[in-house]
Amino acid sequence: MGAGAGCGRGQLFLPSLLVLFFLLLLAAPRPAGGQLRYAVPEELEHGAFVANLGEDLGLDVSTLSARRFRIVSRAGARQHLEVNLENGILFVNERIDREEVCEAGGTCLLHLQLLVESPLELYRVEVEVLDINDHAPVFPWQEYVLEVAESAVLGVRFPLESAQDPDVGTNSVHTYQLSPNGFFSLEVQTRSDASKFAELVLERALDREQQRTHRVLLTALDGGIPRRSGTAHILIMVLDANDNLPAFDQPSYGVSLPENAPAGTLVIQLNATDLDEGPNGEIEYSFSGHAPPQVRELFRVEPRSGQVLLKGPLDYERASLHELYVQAKDRGPSAVAVHCRVLVHLLDVNDNAPEVTLTSVSTPVLEDAPPGTVIAVISVLDRDSGDNGRVSCEISPNVPFELRSSFRNYYTLVTTEALDREVVPEYNVSITARDMGSPALLTRSTLTIPVSDVNDNAPRFLQPSYSVYMMENNAPGASICSVSALDPDCQQNAYLSYSIADGHIHGMPVGTYVSINSDSGHMYALRSLDYEQIRSFQIQVQAQDAGFPPLSANVTVHIFVLDQNDNAPVIVSPMPRNGSVATELVPRSAGPGYLVGTVSAVDADAGLNSRLSYQLLQATDFTLFSLAPDTGELRTLRSFLEQDAARQRLVVQVRDGGQPALSATMSLLLSVVETMPQTLSDFSNFSLPPETSSSSPLTLYLLVSLGSISFTFLLAILILTAIRCRGEQRSWQGDSCHCCPRPRSSPDSLKTSNLTAQPTTGTAAHLDVPDGGPPGYCYKVCLGPESAQSDFMFLKPCSLPRNNEKGPGNLPAAGKQSQPGQHLHVSKQIKQPNTDWLPPSMQRPALKRYQT
Repeated sequence: MGAGAGCGRGQLFLPSLLVLFFLLLLAAPRPAGGQLRYAVPEELEHGAFVANLGEDLGLDVSTLSARRFRIVSRAGARQHLEVNLENGILFVNERIDREEVCEAGGTCLLHLQLLVESPLELYRVEVEVLDINDHAPVFPWQEYVLEVAESAVLGVRFPLESAQDPDVGTNSVHTYQLSPNGFFSLEVQTRSDASKFAELVLERALDREQQRTHRVLLTALDGGIPRRSGTAHILIMVLDANDNLPAFDQPSYGVSLPENAPAGTLVIQLNATDLDEGPNGEIEYSFSGHAPPQVRELFRVEPRSGQVLLKGPLDYERASLHELYVQAKDRGPSAVAVHCRVLVHLLDVNDNAPEVTLTSVSTPVLEDAPPGTVIAVISVLDRDSGDNGRVSCEISPNVPFELRSSFRNYYTLVTTEALDREVVPEYNVSITARDMGSPALLTRSTLTIPVSDVNDNAPRFLQPSYSVYMMENNAPGASICSVSALDPDCQQNAYLSYSIADGHIHGMPVGTYVSINSDSGHMYALRSLDYEQIRSFQIQVQAQDAGFPPLSANVTVHIFVLDQNDNAPVIVSPMPRNGSVATELVPRSAGPGYLVGTVSAVDADAGLNSRLSYQLLQATDFTLFSLAPDTGELRTLRSFLEQDAARQRLVVQVRDGGQPALSATMSLLLSVVETMPQTLSDFSNFSLPPETSSSSPLTLYLLVSLGSISFTFLLAILILTAIRCRGEQRSWQGDSCHCCPRPRSSPDSLKTSNLTAQPTTGTAAHLDVPDGGPPGYCYKVCLGPESAQSDFMFLKPCSLPRNNEKGPGNLPAAGKQSQPGQHLHVSKQIKQPNTDWLPPSMQRPALKRYQT
């Protein structure tokens, strides 16, 4: 064992505590170029305290975990130190061996990059690993032989094998000691790197015949506390005289070599000479015993030629200088080795491309992020030196981002302008790091930055407005149309729901007419539409997205109702006054072309559906009368003959132009008379639709006419009764006519009362007059075929049923045409006429009176 190893444990305990206390004092933070610097001894156990980073950096300890306070290290690097996020203390994560972390001597530093987010901050901390005396010096061999010629002169030096101590500074080999002897002394030399080596100095002449060998103990001591040591036994053999030593051209050599030199490259050609001859003059070259192991791995020496060749790969970044010790020794007896030093300076080559590390990435980024938002922190590193290690960093052009340098070789990627996800949903940013070497090396890394959506786009309909044409009489629930809108946003910001804005159509809520599917935008009719009641309407449809806050857009949908031939023509003139058959008087003296009257009809439909044509279906004599198909004018074709019947029965049909066509028929009884009485013609009287009867002046005209006619008839009847009462009483009893007054209607009946043709068994008819007029009467006109004089039958009051007491059986079925000989039944509810098709000019006066 070494000399230092003999100390007791009790003697070492107190000094060890003092050293540990001293080292902990060194762990206090020290500023180093604007950054924190700490010192920590090696070989501390896991959890050992290093520093309170939270306090030293001025950070709130309670927010360290939320802000993701952490140490950023390169991939694959060992994490010797770690931070406790609960108290901000930097502690030892795993045992630190300074000799393993820092292979080369000198200051051993651990460079830490500390990152904290929200906001993003970067700190640099250096931790110096302090060496402790945990290694004792060790010799390559525990015992070795040193041959010394007996002719060696006093003062000659013999380099001894150096002890190796991985520790540095005072903990490394500090000195050597030699056991006492009478021939040799020891001198300790210092190399350029401050390492120590020992040389054995001959102090007394040797005499092989007196003593062939000498044994000494060489002890290597370090300067640590406690001091450690290592020993080696040296056997000195005295050789016979070989009185000439090899000599190098110079004691020290220097050479430069690029770091990328291949194996086998000649480093230097050494040359040593020996004046002896034979084996004593043959020189062999080799590394000295104190050559470091790293040197032996990288270089080799040719024993015979003295060439120093490259053996392993060089790396300037690990060591820029190598110190080689080569010895030369002849092959003679008692050969003595001489030594020289070779300094190999490595030349840096740009053989390391920059390394790009994305330290922190905050993605995706909101499209409404303001300019200057930090997206990522990027660090670049080039292990070369000089210009080869200087790195510039840039990103691809034409992107809304830029790099900002925060520290040396550290950059932040920030936005430069507003983003729009609908234009560019994702950016692929190419980051290029390029060094200044020649040729320059570069590294490219691609960062994908997705842009998250913000509800910044309102829905947009495919059309500015919609026009829909729909046939009337549709079934409830029938599809009307489909509206569609687009939203360039995504996910829920693009999910659209459709609705109908509040409003009214003819006083009714729009929701009673139309509904819409909120998901698909399909619109449906909730009721059957009637062209005669509503021809067009418009609604507002709203499309709203599901974003926050929601955005919406409106569009107008115009719905046009198309007419369907669902209304048969209604004959408004002539209207029968006393029955279901209209009557008219024609003078026998009428010549060809005489206008008997005009048949007028209206149709509530529109277009071709309301274009009417007139024709005669039946006639007593088709050669006597003609009916104009367009105007409805009934004229005579010829003069009346004696053999022509006094009563001509005509059946007139009115047909519209729809498909299929609808029609209405009426019977007209024409009486041929010699002279025309002053009576109201049925061609000039027709009933009004219920919608206009209460407000038309025609009601007043009818009331006045009926009143005057009634008064005239009453006066005439009284006179005739007085003159002919006795002479013609029998004939009156055979064909009597009754009349009856109408009871006064209630005010409500004014809205629903109609002029109704009530069929009877005879030729008499009654006329319902709305409230406010005189009582109604029945009249019978008796015309003799052989006489031109008109006879009037006696009037008697009668009791007829009221209009509102009639059952549905008294009305004809809708859509059926009247057969010839049947009486005309006028519908209880007559729709307003359509003015799209105007009747001929001869019908317009009657039609105007009807509409008024």
